[in-house]
Amino acid sequence: MAAITKEMTIGEILRTNPDVAPVLMEAGMHCLGCPSAQAESLEEAAMVHGMDIKDLMSKIEAL
Repeated sequence: MAAITKEMTIGEILRTNPDVAPVLMEAGMHCLGCPSAQAESLEEAAMVHGMDIKDLMSKIEAL
């Protein structure tokens, strides 16, 4: 499986590994299909949502 990075868009991440969706939903990113998910990097989305990207990446990497 391809590695997931904080530079990837949410759309790319979900295409790479759909199992990440529940992690993002639990973190408060409920609009996984919205236009921003196709243009914003995970790091940008985390910043907008007030999340710590290191914590979020740790949860994703634990899958």
